[in-house]
This record gives sequence, structure tokens and C-alpha cells, in this order.
Amino acid sequence: MPENKTYIQSFCTIQNNEIILDGASIFKLESTIFSDFSKKAYQNFEMNYPKFFKMDSLSKLAFLGAEFLLKKEINNEKENNIALVFSNKSSSLDTDVKYQKSISDVENYFPSPAVFVYTLPNICLGEISIRHQLKSENSFFIFENFNPAFMANYAKVLLNSKKADKVLCGWVEYYDIEYKAFLYLVTKEGDLEHKIETLLTEYNK
Repeated sequence: MPENKTYIQSFCTIQNNEIILDGASIFKLESTIFSDFSKKAYQNFEMNYPKFFKMDSLSKLAFLGAEFLLKKEINNEKENNIALVFSNKSSSLDTDVKYQKSISDVENYFPSPAVFVYTLPNICLGEISIRHQLKSENSFFIFENFNPAFMANYAKVLLNSKKADKVLCGWVEYYDIEYKAFLYLVTKEGDLEHKIETLLTEYNK
């Protein structure tokens, strides 16, 4: 029995103080740090989700990308079976380092529960799930580089086995001052076939 094809419905890339949705730049700032960029993006698009400001940088990055791809997909009248499959290279290292600093100085020992809660990379999936009331499958993987073959296969398995109606996939990397989010929504129907070559082309833009 031939494998059912899957399709890419939409893309979102966030890097270098710019948000690109389906090939079009929808928000851009001149050189600034990510905390300022993410705050201004949140305000510009009137996201109205106060918990955003308590998130670590990795979660903010993932949250922003998901917001643009999911806001038209969510039906508040029913359960939305949209799986989340994310990956990156640095795990939650950026937050891990900050937390370590808070407990390293014996004389100023002050472990922060607010920071500690983000010392797992999959917390960003939880933030997205809470925001959009998703109870579907979610997974976070660590790779040296973006791995389109693995992500494409995982998404196809979820869709073809009917464990999900749609799959939000993404590479969400944040460490120190370097960051990049590349998110895309995979569905069973569409015009752009879900292929590794397509993912690499879009990722490298």
C-alpha cells in the first residue's frame, strides 16, 4: 500500500530581528537584542498573553513562531489534534547557564524557581499547548543540525497513523545572542508537497 503524501501548509522563520511568514517579511527591526525584538513583536501583533513575559528566550522564540502558524488553525469549539514536533542543537543550555549562575555563588545563593522551570527544552511545547489548548502528542529532539529527514518522517508517521490531524514542526535554536526559529505546519492536503529538499531550501533562506 503506497504511503499517503503529506503537504506543507505554511512556513515561519524568525532570525536576525525579522519574522518571515510564507516568504514575506511581516516584522523587522534594526539591530537589537532578542529580548527587545521579541517584546516589540508581541506588542506589534497584539498577542494579549501576559505569561509571555515570564517565559525564557527559547520559549518566547517558539511561542512567536507558533502564534503565526496556529492562530488560524485553532477552533475553540472542538479539540484541536495538532501535534508538536520540535528540535534544536543547544537544548535549554541558555537558561541552564543562567540558572547555574544563580546557584554558583555561595554567598549569594538564590536559586530561582521561575528560571529553573525552563531548564528543559520541551517546556516551550508546554507553553504553546497551554496557549492553544492542545492535548495532542508533542516531542522535542536534540540534533547537531536541522534534520529534515527525521522531522519529515516523524510528521508523516503521525499523520498517516491518524495520531494527529496536523503537525507543527520546527527547529528552535537559542543560545547566548544567536537564535533561529524555522517552523512549518504539515497537513494531509495542500499544494506544496512535504519533501526534504523543500525543507532545506526554506530553512537555508
